Amino acid sequence: MKFSIVCSALVAVANAHYTFPALIANGATTTEWEYVRQWTGFQSNGPVTDVSSLNIRCNVGASTKQAPGIMTVAAGSTVGFTAKADISHPGPMLWYMAKVPEGKTAATWDGSGDVWFKIYQDGPNFRRKRASLPAGDYLIRVEHIALHSAQASGGAQFYLSCGQLTVTGGGSGTPIPFVAFPGAYKASDPGIMINIYYPVPTSYTPPGPAVWTG
Repeated sequence: MKFSIVCSALVAVANAHYTFPALIANGATTTEWEYVRQWTGFQSNGPVTDVSSLNIRCNVGASTKQAPGIMTVAAGSTVGFTAKADISHPGPMLWYMAKVPEGKTAATWDGSGDVWFKIYQDGPNFRRKRASLPAGDYLIRVEHIALHSAQASGGAQFYLSCGQLTVTGGGSGTPIPFVAFPGAYKASDPGIMINIYYPVPTSYTPPGPAVWTG
C-alpha cells in the first residue's frame, strides 16, 4: 500500500491544537468521524500527554468507541488523514497499523496487545509501497508529536487518531516489530523529552520501533 498525509486548515483554532478527523482514500475525502474513531472531547482539539495511559493508543476513549464504518481500500491505494487546523508545532509524524485478529473487525477491536507496527516516521508526505501487506481488517494510527514544550517529562503533546480499514488484494508479508499502546513509549525517551531550543539538537530519533520495510 501507499500512505500519504494531507494537512488542510479547516478551522482556525486559537490554541493551535489540531485533530485528524477524516480519511482520504480512493481519491476522495470522507466525512469527519465516518471511518475515524471520534474520541471523547474532540471539540477541544487537545493533546494526549501521558504516554502510559490508554489514551495514547487511539486518543481519549477511542479504543472502545468505534467509528460507524470501515473504509475498504485495495493494496496499492493511497490513504491519508485530514488535519483539522494547521499542524503548527514542531515535531515528527509517525504512522502505525495493527492487523485485526480473527473473529473481530476493525469496528469491534480495541487494538490491545503487542500488535502495532510502524509503517513510516517523520515527514508530512510519503509514498512507500506496501505490496506485501496481508489483506484483512486493520486499524491505522496517525500521530504527530508536538515538541515545543517537551523540555520536561510530560511536556510533549500527542495528537492522534485511529482509522478503520479493510485491505483487499494484499500480499503475504509479516510486519515486524510489534509494540503495544500504551507500552511503546516512555516519558523519558529522547525523542519525547527533548529541548529543541537550546542547545539546538543536531539530530533527532523518533520514539518507538523501527519502521517495517515490507
